[in-house]
Amino acid sequence: MSLAGRDMRSFFTRIRAYLELLRPPLVIMDITLPAVSSILAIFLNDLDFTLSLLGKTVAVVAAAYCAIVGSYVFNDFEDIDIDKVNLPRKPLPSGKLKRIEALLFSVALYAISIIIFSFYSLYSVITVAAAIGVITLYSAFLKRKTPLSFIPVGIAYGLVPIGVWLAFGQLHTTALLLGFMICITDWGFTLSGVSRDVAGDKEWSVPTMPVTYGIPFTSRFIMLCWIAGIILSVFIRYSASLGILYLFIALASGFWLLWMNFRFVKEPTPEKGGRFFVQAANYRSVLFIALILDIAIRFYRR
Repeated sequence: MSLAGRDMRSFFTRIRAYLELLRPPLVIMDITLPAVSSILAIFLNDLDFTLSLLGKTVAVVAAAYCAIVGSYVFNDFEDIDIDKVNLPRKPLPSGKLKRIEALLFSVALYAISIIIFSFYSLYSVITVAAAIGVITLYSAFLKRKTPLSFIPVGIAYGLVPIGVWLAFGQLHTTALLLGFMICITDWGFTLSGVSRDVAGDKEWSVPTMPVTYGIPFTSRFIMLCWIAGIILSVFIRYSASLGILYLFIALASGFWLLWMNFRFVKEPTPEKGGRFFVQAANYRSVLFIALILDIAIRFYRR
């Protein structure tokens, strides 16, 4: 292969490595979450969906997405030692990218997010900056100090939809319900992934809940989180006056998720935790898409 060919191949390998840091399997969930927040805010604030509002929605969703994936990149920057055990093929432990490159990428994503939000709402900037601060504190410090480190993760992600909402106007009860639902369910979501990573956490004496209390206990706690989240998803239906489409999908997908969680409880292994982590992401994606479709139908009927 020629020198130019090797350089081109190296370039695309690095681009792919950067994209891997963004967690491609979670992309639908990570985009539909801020999209749901935006559309609910527009709907409940009774805003006319003009072309300029569409542009604002796209920008705000992109800003929130950058904040979310920036946290993934920073977490990989901090967890390279653990990932060498659990996920050695990831870009940093495999040597595809250097740690400093991941750090700069994370900072750039955070900066893009804050800059975009600054065009729309100071309150959004403050809220999203707080979320970034909390999740950074988790990755840099709390994760290796306490089995309750999943709590700030939920708080950080629960703040994101509120920050998005504030870009479109006043908060509504539904915004708080959505933020609370994301917070509680993110505890279950995060702990599923942590259950998958228990080998590396044990090797590096990271006191996560699965390491400290065991995966069987953790799997049951995860189920409580999802039961609470599914109940909140129904409350959102009534708070926002959504239709039967959303309610049906919320209940059907919720029962499916609890069945998957029950299987994890019956067989509490790292492998089952990893599979349930992906299933939970799919559930969220379906729930958010159902909500978007329900509101789209209502906009059409106006």
